[in-house]
Amino acid sequence: MNIYAVKVIYKYEMLRALHTLAQSFASPVISTALYFVVFGSAIGSRIEQIDGVSYGTFIVPGLMMLALLTQSIANASFGIFFPKFTGTIYELMSAPVSFIEILLGYVGAAATKSFIIGLVILATAGLFVPLDIAHPVWMLGFLILTCISFSLFGFIIGLWANNFEKLQLIPMLVITPLVFLGGSFYSVNMLPPVWQTITMFNPVVYLISGFRWSFFEVADVSVWLSLTIVLGFLGACLITVWWMFKSGYRLKQ
Repeated sequence: MNIYAVKVIYKYEMLRALHTLAQSFASPVISTALYFVVFGSAIGSRIEQIDGVSYGTFIVPGLMMLALLTQSIANASFGIFFPKFTGTIYELMSAPVSFIEILLGYVGAAATKSFIIGLVILATAGLFVPLDIAHPVWMLGFLILTCISFSLFGFIIGLWANNFEKLQLIPMLVITPLVFLGGSFYSVNMLPPVWQTITMFNPVVYLISGFRWSFFEVADVSVWLSLTIVLGFLGACLITVWWMFKSGYRLKQ
C-alpha cells in the first residue's frame, strides 16, 4: 500500500474544498435554513406532528440525506472528472499507484467533506428545532455509510462522464427526485396503499427510513433492512469501480 500516494491525493482534494468554502460548506447551510423556513413554517403550521414527532424535527434526517447525497456525488465526481478533463489522470495511472490507493484518496476526501457537511447541517438544524438523537451510534453509522457509498457512486459518475453536462445529469434528474419522493418530508405511511407499494421500489426510502429511526425510533421499514440495502449498494459500487479500472472503461480513451 502506497500510503504517501493516498495522502497526497487526499490532501489535494481537501485543500480544494478549503479554497471553495462558500460552495462546499456555506451553500448547504443556507439551503438547509431555507428549507426550514419554507417547509418548517409553511407546512409545519398545517402538520403539527408525524408519528408523534413535530414536523420541523421530523424533516431533519431527510434534509441531511438530501444534502449528503448531492454533496457526496458532486465532490467525488468532480474530483476524478477534472483530472480526466485536463489529462493528468494518465500521469496518475502511469505512476506506481493502484486503483485501491486512487480510490482511497479521492473517495476518502469526498466522504470526509460530506461527513463534515452533515455535522454542520445537524448543528444548523439544532438552531431551528429541538433535537434528541435516540441512537447516536446508529446515526453516525448511517451517516458514514451514506457518505462513503454515495462518494463511491459519484466516483463512478466521474469516470463515466465525458463532459460537464453528463456530470450533472444523474444527480439532477435521478438522485434529487428520488430523495424528494423517498419520504424526506413526509412519512410513506401517509400515502395511499398503491403509492406506498410503488414508493418501496425507491432505494432512497430505505436510507432515509434507517437514518430517521436512529433519531426518533420511527421508521417506514425495518432498520435492519435499511442497513442491508445500504451495504448492498456499497458493495455494488465497489465492484463497479473495480471493473471500470480493470477494463479501463473511459480511462484508456
